Amino acid sequence: MLDSCKLKSACNLPFICNKKIINTAGTSNAEVPLADPGMYQLDITLRRGQSLAARDRGGTSDPYVKFKIGGKEVFRSKIIHKNLNPVWEEKACILVDHLREPLYIKVFDYDFGLQDDFMGSAFLDLTQLELNRPTDVTLTLKDPHYPDHDLGIILLSVILTPKEGESRDVTMLMRKSWKRSSKELSENEVVGSYFSVKSLFWRFQTQSLRLSDLHRKSHLWRGIVSITLIEGRDLKAMDSNGLSDPYVKFRLGHQKYKSKIMPKTLNPQWREQFDFHLYEERGGVIDITAWDKDAGKRDDFIGRCQVDLSALSREQTHKLELQLEEGEGHLVLLVTLTASATVSISDLSVNSLEDQKEREEILKRYSPLRIFHNLKDVGFLQVKVIRAEGLMAADVTGKSDPFCVVELNNDRLLTHTVYKNLNPEWNKVFTFNIKDIHSVLEVTVYDEDRDRSADFLGKVAIPLLSIQNGEQKAYVLKNKQLTGPTKGVIYLEIDVIFNAVKASLRTLIPKEQKYIEEENRLSKQLLLRNFIRMKRCVMVLVNAAYYVNSCFDWDSPPRSLAAFVVVEDMLEDEEEEDDKDDKDSEKKGFINKIYAIQEVCVSVQNILDEVASFGERIKNTFNWTVPFLSWLAIVALCVFTAILYCIPLRYIVLVWGINKFTKKLRSPYAIDNNELLDFLSRVPSDVQVVQFCLESCLTCLHFEICDVNIS
Repeated sequence: MLDSCKLKSACNLPFICNKKIINTAGTSNAEVPLADPGMYQLDITLRRGQSLAARDRGGTSDPYVKFKIGGKEVFRSKIIHKNLNPVWEEKACILVDHLREPLYIKVFDYDFGLQDDFMGSAFLDLTQLELNRPTDVTLTLKDPHYPDHDLGIILLSVILTPKEGESRDVTMLMRKSWKRSSKELSENEVVGSYFSVKSLFWRFQTQSLRLSDLHRKSHLWRGIVSITLIEGRDLKAMDSNGLSDPYVKFRLGHQKYKSKIMPKTLNPQWREQFDFHLYEERGGVIDITAWDKDAGKRDDFIGRCQVDLSALSREQTHKLELQLEEGEGHLVLLVTLTASATVSISDLSVNSLEDQKEREEILKRYSPLRIFHNLKDVGFLQVKVIRAEGLMAADVTGKSDPFCVVELNNDRLLTHTVYKNLNPEWNKVFTFNIKDIHSVLEVTVYDEDRDRSADFLGKVAIPLLSIQNGEQKAYVLKNKQLTGPTKGVIYLEIDVIFNAVKASLRTLIPKEQKYIEEENRLSKQLLLRNFIRMKRCVMVLVNAAYYVNSCFDWDSPPRSLAAFVVVEDMLEDEEEEDDKDDKDSEKKGFINKIYAIQEVCVSVQNILDEVASFGERIKNTFNWTVPFLSWLAIVALCVFTAILYCIPLRYIVLVWGINKFTKKLRSPYAIDNNELLDFLSRVPSDVQVVQFCLESCLTCLHFEICDVNIS
């Protein structure tokens, strides 16, 4: 419900409180400036802590800090190990819908494998902050159960800035565990609640709901930070063998990325590329930490460094050699800041493709004449999330508070929450920039819970190449593994516009990796399924071997004669060398052995999946499972055949060899790739085919049931 305080302040815009904060740990009843229809940006610098409580046996702690608004976590600091006077100097940018909810600060002691120990809390009353003025804040930590205990202090610097030109839809950005900062009413409920109020207030709210195009269509991030992790140099040895198993973690706000682990080296070569979204005009700071992987115990900290994006120029690639603090060695990165992609949220009334002028601009952007203009910009995707029906009841009241998450690779947006409703209507339009036409659009419905992570209600996965433009379809929601249906359907209307030539060229480039993926876990069912898939692939090879052997036995003379001619022309001698790595014979404890066995089982499970998927993708290429890819393979073979006809093979091999040998000289930091493997990575495996086919089958089944009910 809208409270009377908000209505009273509707005519007094803006309202500013002129009180400076010394210590705001406590209760505040100050009036809240609720009437401003815009948002606020809260920039916080977490300075340091002093005289914090000791929670470990050694008389120290490993403190870190959480910021919460409305019961939802909006920021988590890095961990300072074994220190009661930690210095963080971390910056956080938080978008605030209103100032009613205070900012809660909680400090914890990190314990590996155990529940973290509580070290105290305080809260900051946002209504006491002066707008556009930096304020130093000292907060005294308290424990509600032991109010007399002295738990130390936390020092912050804060500045509160009104965001007058921003849409409230910015609050729909993805947060950790798909959380949202506070519960809000839908626009229809807001308007309905005003009919009983004076006409002046009703007119004010009506005016605020008639948003301009700038408000109704919100471009959510201001740019993209493209990061390439090249290598590490002279890292600190953390293992008893004088080496390390290093990996690197990156964090920009709530966005995180973890690199792959490079075993037994102090000079790792990663060559990994990924993107972060840039929300702040000033840039922001990327926190980078290097770790040594240890099975069965806490990973060892190697060092940390930071990249201040505000100091880097845009549209230019910067090579950075960063010295690791609190450790040894360097990290080498390439960082590029580029303009924002076409990603936005808007109301159903603001539709890019229904605006004739905007539609013509989009079609022109992806026309065949603009093949070599921005090869990364492959296409345009518009998703209308209309409504859902018959959702699962997740609350004890028999209702749910559903909101919808729309994902395309690493772009994640979400709708507002419709409270206490199993048949919600969102009527939102999402637009995305397509980098890879073989991507899969994922739409997930969650139930919002105020005090814990959101509950999963259902999910659909739709390959972009299977979308039929402009058709409103009902998709049956499925479980997390996409193996079977759950309760409810969701109505979507999707349009895809792309340049086929750009899409074909991007197929031969490494696939973008999702950096918010759950780690693989050992599963008996998954291991058995991968074993069966692997067995099928092996049987195909065995049958092929029997077929080849029958050619040597001359069971069919014509076939054997043809095979003899082909072998004479194409036979080449190849030698293979098997390199075996020496295995360390270090003694391990019982717990370490258990973890090692588990890791080996997970590795076997993953290897079986990779090998089986490889064989299935080759089969599905020839089965025309994805016609676009099969046609692309045919065109590539025809072009290669024409080149072989016109140019002798030795010249082609010569050019290929020169290109391979000089690639590192021409582009020292290029990411290695194999075009054939990149092509096959876009072809779905049998497991993915079953998931996507099940999607369409369930959708058709739902429509048939609806037709029967209507008749």
